Amino acid sequence: MLNNKLIRKYNVAGPRYTSYPTVPYWNEEKFNSEEYISRLKQQFRETNNEGNAIYMHLPFCESLCTFCGCNKRITKNHSVESPYLEALAKEWNLYLDALEAKPKINALHLGGGTPTFFSPLNLHKFLSEWLKTVELADKYEFSFEGHPNNTTREHLEALYELGFKRVSYGVQDLDHTVQVAINRIQPLENVVRAIKEAREVGYESVNVDLVYGLPFQKVEHVENTIKEISILKPDRIAFYSYAHVPWIKGNGQRKFTEEDLPAPEVKRKMYEYGKELLLKYGYIEIGMDHFALPEDELSKAMENGELFRNFMGYTVGTSKVMVGLGVSSIGDCWTGFAQNEKSLEDYYEALENNRLPIMRGHLLGSEDLTIRKIILDLMCNFKHEWAEDDFTTLNFANLLSRLKPMVDDQLVKLTEKGIMITRKGRPFVRNVCMAFDLRLHRNKPEMNLFSSTI
Repeated sequence: MLNNKLIRKYNVAGPRYTSYPTVPYWNEEKFNSEEYISRLKQQFRETNNEGNAIYMHLPFCESLCTFCGCNKRITKNHSVESPYLEALAKEWNLYLDALEAKPKINALHLGGGTPTFFSPLNLHKFLSEWLKTVELADKYEFSFEGHPNNTTREHLEALYELGFKRVSYGVQDLDHTVQVAINRIQPLENVVRAIKEAREVGYESVNVDLVYGLPFQKVEHVENTIKEISILKPDRIAFYSYAHVPWIKGNGQRKFTEEDLPAPEVKRKMYEYGKELLLKYGYIEIGMDHFALPEDELSKAMENGELFRNFMGYTVGTSKVMVGLGVSSIGDCWTGFAQNEKSLEDYYEALENNRLPIMRGHLLGSEDLTIRKIILDLMCNFKHEWAEDDFTTLNFANLLSRLKPMVDDQLVKLTEKGIMITRKGRPFVRNVCMAFDLRLHRNKPEMNLFSSTI
């Protein structure tokens, strides 16, 4: 267990580093979508044979989960399904026109919102047509996020038929009091059914998302949830820290107060004890917040140094092009990021005018690319070997002064060849990455931008 002194020392607001630069530090003034598309086309030409990733954002939910930080539209009106899927198809066709070649796909992920808000028939019809426009890589992974309450066997069968072999279920916590607080009431039997049916249909990988640090949550709740879930043996378990950012996410996270949340020391105990249980039940720690069974591809990728991280989280293999489709989606061409309109109405309006619905982005310079590589290595492998660009980009005197407290606390080891995060230091990987984040250090935020690292 970590001592409280370290928790208090390093429990600061910090990014989760699904990208570098992080979104609040994008230089939007120097961004233009034409240059982004030009860079996207260049990267696509260079790496299309290796495969590209596609993220499709499906934003609709029937009810608001008050812990959620995703872009969503709450409605029980399912007539919104067809117009939205038609818009996705139009956006994709605009990308096809820009790319001027048939994309090879190695990853597709449906996120939300709640993808299983959409009917199996509508999903199957849309994706069947989409598949006609792409070529599949030899090894590809199709996955989707499902709500245990509304993911039916028909959903599982329709998507499996199209090549989906991995499903991720949001469980969060099984305690009823916690579920009421976050407005996410789902009995254990619904989770059992959803996992059982996925196995029966033939899914090769089932992921479960759990969250610690939720309102009214106690250590025993985390213990019980992990014990019950481990019996079901999901292939992967994501064990996330609840990000309390009501100043960003609005009224949803104001249904409870900071006083209803576990203290930082208790929250860290939840993670440490939860990790101890997951390791006891045979899971291997993968990067930050993720665990997988030894035979899972994610475990093998980490062992072989092939783990990758982007806006979809940890993935197997590298995709330097990721096209984000749908409202608020983020695309990545390695040398640039682009985010779609966050408002559904603005998203539709852009497509009606036959233009890509890009609202903002960032074009990476050489310094950004150097730091991006360092942070990616640390987040995926807990180590980085110095490269020549590191020495020309970073002021090592300043860097060493920022890292010194972590060296003294035995969280990192520095050598002439590189940096390694120790096992003791792994819970503080975000803090280590922050030491390299030059944009953060040059312009420290005057207001809260990020959740706490602990």
